Amino acid sequence: MSKIIARVVGIESIDNLNIVSFDFLGQELSMMSLDLNENIRIGVDVELIVKASSVAIAKDFSGDISYSNQIKSTILDVDNGKLLSSIKLQKDDVILESIITVKSSRKMNLKKDDEVIAFIKANELSILKVL
Repeated sequence: MSKIIARVVGIESIDNLNIVSFDFLGQELSMMSLDLNENIRIGVDVELIVKASSVAIAKDFSGDISYSNQIKSTILDVDNGKLLSSIKLQKDDVILESIITVKSSRKMNLKKDDEVIAFIKANELSILKVL
């Protein structure tokens, strides 16, 4: 699991569906949630989590994509196993992990110090706790 500290900057709700917006190092992230804890409100800092298998990576990306969360990152490490690759990413002081197939890692020629974009779908981001 990757952990991200962010501040709640917006909440849109219809019935029990919520879209929560966060400020993460000056970048906006979004999360979809069904039931929202009453402690989640604008201005509150939270710890977000995302599974490594839910973090997609793009290299030399240009164009539009429906992923609302796009984090420009630098690769710290690429650990290619037999089937899967663990990719450690850094955005300022935050370390994210992505698990992708070895085939994808090799096809993209991912290596240390590459500049990439980490993509996280809004439904894959969760609030672990209010800080």
